[in-house]
Amino acid sequence: MNKTKIAIFASGGGSNARKILEYFQDSETAEVALVVSNKKDAGVLDIADTFSVPTHLINRQSFYETTEILEVLKAHDIGFIALAGFLWLVPAYLVKAYPGKILNIHPALLPKYGGKGMYGHHVHEAVKAAGELESGPTIHFVNEHYDEGDIVFQATCSLEPEDEPEDIARKVLSLEHAHFPRIIEAVIIKQKVRNN
Repeated sequence: MNKTKIAIFASGGGSNARKILEYFQDSETAEVALVVSNKKDAGVLDIADTFSVPTHLINRQSFYETTEILEVLKAHDIGFIALAGFLWLVPAYLVKAYPGKILNIHPALLPKYGGKGMYGHHVHEAVKAAGELESGPTIHFVNEHYDEGDIVFQATCSLEPEDEPEDIARKVLSLEHAHFPRIIEAVIIKQKVRNN
């Protein structure tokens, strides 16, 4: 069975990207073949180098006003995209080119605390302010709107009243690390079975 080639899109430090890279290092199902970032100083680029995975830097103009990224993905034979802390809205042409093949991870239990501007610490601060008793990551397919694609998986952790946003972030991140690579693999396997 041919390995599916994954591109990871990330804007930041890349802790989820690292977990995905580690997970698929010896996988028969898939391999990470490209890391794409919109920030030239993003930590994720260093992590990609550590794993000898090629990287590609995008700018807003080329991403939204051209379809250049499709050529890049094609050149690397990319069959699946994982958004791991990627802060830009995915343009419609990219969603269309990869139908049901782009997964995002969001650090809250959607549909709550999603949408534009809801990322990173903003999410955990909102969860804290609302006095929620639980939180956790949501893994979902990507469509043309922030955080509105079909939900694939959610995991929950309980929150204590004294938990600060940083504590919530830590709890949620450990669940992201535990589940995101596994869910990516499960979705890819399901698609392969469906296509055979």
